[in-house]
Amino acid sequence: MATTTGQRAARAAVRPIRATPSRGKPWPIGFYRSAVGKKWVMAVTGIVLMGFVLAHMVGNLKLYLSREEINLYGEALRDMPGHLLPRTVLLWTIRLVLIASFALHVHAAYSLTVLNRKARPVSYQSPRDYVAASFAARTMRWTGTIVLLYLFFHLLDLTWGTANPDFRRGDPYNNLVRSFERPAVAILYLVANLALGVHLFHGAWSIFQTLGINNPRYNLLRRRFAQGFAALIVVGNVSFPLAVMVGVVDKACDTTAYDPVTECGTDSGAFADDKSEARP
Repeated sequence: MATTTGQRAARAAVRPIRATPSRGKPWPIGFYRSAVGKKWVMAVTGIVLMGFVLAHMVGNLKLYLSREEINLYGEALRDMPGHLLPRTVLLWTIRLVLIASFALHVHAAYSLTVLNRKARPVSYQSPRDYVAASFAARTMRWTGTIVLLYLFFHLLDLTWGTANPDFRRGDPYNNLVRSFERPAVAILYLVANLALGVHLFHGAWSIFQTLGINNPRYNLLRRRFAQGFAALIVVGNVSFPLAVMVGVVDKACDTTAYDPVTECGTDSGAFADDKSEARP
């Protein structure tokens, strides 16, 4: 049957939902312009950020060893890899990779949200589809926003010291304890890390699907991994403010002068050689 004029006009008016890569563009840019490319970028950068979150939490566990241990750990991060590179070069390289990963992760998430809305406006969404989606999936935008705001405050509080009136450069123990001694800040960290856990759960689950690991035989294992990873991060991070609030860790030093008996205090952000020799 011949195609009517109205049918031809309707087909001509339909535009593809997913934009095709522009000709003449480098392959990475063309690939990223597609929905599949954005999902892959989200997955890869998500793996990088998950690795950082895990390493950051494990490093902070030194809070439970001693004041000296976590302060030396903070100093070691600036000195790695020893004399092979100038001081803080490797640390800043890692920071730049993390900043780039975070920026790409956020941009890809925003772009995919815009594409999804264009592909399926709210007026055409079925309530059944909304109910079927998990709580973690439905709240990804909100938990992502909370984590973004939390990260900014975390930098102001424990990295730059702007939001911490008792901040001392090079003294992570003091900064952590002084910060979490404030109930409002401790509660903020608790709530933010719960949101981070929900975000990590859905992200860890979705990564496998994006990378093509989506066999029903592995779905239970994927779910257990996502649950375990999110729980590990939440329990570890939440333990720090709780430990300070209930007095599990010692209070911070009231002076910057080093005391070899109590191992309290620092000098210019690092232990001096004579102080290291004075310790038992």
